This record gives sequence, C-alpha cells and structure tokens, in this order.
Amino acid sequence: MEALGRRVLVAAFDGWNDAGEAATSALGHVRESRSYEPVYSVDPELYFDYQYTRPQLKTTADGRRELEWPEATILRPARPTRGTQLWLLTGVEPARAWQAFAAELVDVALREDITGLVVMGSMMSDVPHTRPISVFAGSDNDRVRAGLELERSTYEGPVGILSVLSHVADAAGIPSAQMWASVPHYVAGHTPSPKASLALLDRLEDLTGAKVDRGDLATQAQVWEASIDAAAADDEEMTDYIRQLEKTRDTWDSPEASGDAIAQEFEKYLRRGGDGKPGRDDPRRS
Repeated sequence: MEALGRRVLVAAFDGWNDAGEAATSALGHVRESRSYEPVYSVDPELYFDYQYTRPQLKTTADGRRELEWPEATILRPARPTRGTQLWLLTGVEPARAWQAFAAELVDVALREDITGLVVMGSMMSDVPHTRPISVFAGSDNDRVRAGLELERSTYEGPVGILSVLSHVADAAGIPSAQMWASVPHYVAGHTPSPKASLALLDRLEDLTGAKVDRGDLATQAQVWEASIDAAAADDEEMTDYIRQLEKTRDTWDSPEASGDAIAQEFEKYLRRGGDGKPGRDDPRRS
C-alpha cells in the first residue's frame, strides 16, 4: 500500500476507455459513498470538441433550464479519515491539447499533496460474462510494481489519455498504476456493466488499502449476469460462442497452464483491436 502513499488520486474518463461504463460507474460509486467537494475543473473551451462531446440542456430542481458543459474535475474528501484517502478525477476524455490537459491536472495534484495515481479503464474483450471479470493491473514505476506485485506492459504504439496522464504524473514524481477491466464484447447492449465495476472496486481496494463501500453492486452484477444468461438461452449460436470463451478462460485459469502459455494467450487477446473491441486506451497501450 505504501507504494502509492496515503493520498491517492483515482481517475476515470468517459469515452473509448470506458467500455460498459465500468470505470466511470465505479468512480461514481466511490463518489456517492462519501462526501466530496470540488477542487479544480478545467476550462472546457480549451480541451473539448463540442461536436464530439456536446453540452447537455438540463432542468434544475427549481425548474430553471441550464447548460451542462463537458468537464474534467478533481474532487477531494470533504472530511479527513484514517488510512488512505481517495481523491477523484472524473470527466470526459479531452479531444485536444492532451499535454496541457495532463500537465494542468498533475499540477493540481501536486498542490493537493497527492502521493499516488490510479487510473481505471475498461475494454471490450473476448471473455465470458459467466466467469470473474479479469482486471489487468500494471505500472511503469519500479517501486510500485515491486510493492504491489504488478505487471509491466511491453506494448509500444498509440496511447490514450489515461496513459498520458500516468506518464506525466510519474515524470512529476507521483507514482502511478493502471487498472483495466475486461468487459465481454457481446454484451454491449447490456450497459452499464456492474460486474466489471465491482471488479475494479475490488482491485482498487487491494492496491490502495482504502475501504470502498460496494453498496448493492453485487446484486446488480447478479441481475446483469442473469439477464445475459436469459438472452443467450434463446440464441444457440451465442450459447456456443460463450462456451468457447469459457473453455479458453478455464484453460488460462487452470493450475496446469504454464506461465508462458498464459502470457501468449494474454498477448494475443490484448493485441486485438481497431474493430470496436478493446478501446484505444487499454493495457497494451500503457
């Protein structure tokens, strides 16, 4: 736990790095489980393309009509607590000026004495909904990897905003870790994916030591899984496909599987993309 310190900023962005809304839903659950107050919000004019991420017209509780603009906001706990405290970074993936965007937010994190960063994402993958949701956890920071027993990605290629933010934070002296939940690609119509959100929160607690209230997420995850079971029961082709995925997953998880075999399968799985499955900011792009 000490690898990330006791003031950890947790980030998730709406967009390509949020398959099944798993990451933003997980962060939203943390936000709703305790009291937070805003610290800083970026100027949306600098970073968002309104044709891609449009402002929303909303009606307030008192009947007023207001425009809600895309945002990226850092929140801090309203009341100090013992142990690890979680700051939150929530918002929409920016469309431009990523270097300035990341530098601006990391500067705020330094002013808040943030000691570690955890970025959360989720990706569409060839995995079965009937098995535990896989969460890849890695870091480019030697101390974080050693302290938390994480992996280091060897991927080289295009990256998304989560990887940029992690890189800038590490360069500024804030150690970072990345978590990615694998969401079955065939359940795109069953969003959000509470089972993936639950898996992310479980892993977040492992990495930070912060206690996270799961609320009714476990029940939501069971309902989600049952709804997909029901849909698959009426589709023989889908049922056969899920069985194939289960067989592959069980092979990965079996004690007889060698580390090299698992690594090869995982590498093949990560390198699929560009067709609406893994997002543009997944573990291979760390």
